[in-house]
Amino acid sequence: MEHSIHQQLTDYIVANQGDFYRLAYSYVKNRDAALDVVQESIVKALSKSDSLRRPEFLKTWFYRILLNESMNYYRHSKRLVPLEEALLDTPAPLRDDGARLDLYDAIERLDPKEQAIIRLRFFQDMKLEEIAQVTGINLNTVKSRLYKSLRKLRELTEEE
Repeated sequence: MEHSIHQQLTDYIVANQGDFYRLAYSYVKNRDAALDVVQESIVKALSKSDSLRRPEFLKTWFYRILLNESMNYYRHSKRLVPLEEALLDTPAPLRDDGARLDLYDAIERLDPKEQAIIRLRFFQDMKLEEIAQVTGINLNTVKSRLYKSLRKLRELTEEE
């Protein structure tokens, strides 16, 4: 049985690596970093595959690992300032507050819990029940965060 779960996990990873990369990239915004996040998630999943008791939860179990790795990388990288930026020490370009935010900029302005729900729902096309399993939060909380996030995104992206 254990070999079977390990094989199912391996097959799942091979079949869905593009989706994993897209989710990781939506957090880290860098090709190499996204590949690192996916690789780290795969290594973690394979090393812990014996903890997956029920194969029907493989998708949500793996996405929880991937989401945690993506968010950890994102949090860690936010604290780091690339050397080139530190050396140049140029002020950020002034943003016209009246300018319309594009959707991806607007998503970046949501808090991490809201970002996760938006990314899983619309970038990974997950059902709300799956999002609840991946994030480990109550289905009603997922729904209310989704609607709250969509309202915020609408406000952020609407033209005056």
